[in-house]
Amino acid sequence: MDLDVEYLAKLARIELTPAEEEKFTKDLGKLFDHFKELQSVNTDNVKPMTGGTELNNIFRSDNESLKSKEERDNERVNIIKSFPDKKDEFLKVPQVFE
Repeated sequence: MDLDVEYLAKLARIELTPAEEEKFTKDLGKLFDHFKELQSVNTDNVKPMTGGTELNNIFRSDNESLKSKEERDNERVNIIKSFPDKKDEFLKVPQVFE
């Protein structure tokens, strides 16, 4: 496989010395040779895996969507009341940028 390391470096927006180009060309060549070797492995009877385990994600229900509008409004009002520095319905926080 003919690798254009100069083109790849340009895409990555990095500058390479000629010695680095030569090194990366060899390293990437070895990597692609390994991929070619892996492609020759017979995987016809191998079951696909996801994540390496048989574990499944367990999702909780979205309890916020079960709350009434009144409950959500009360919660918002309580948060605003408990905040130390506020103006109207806005929470004042320390300045991050100058």
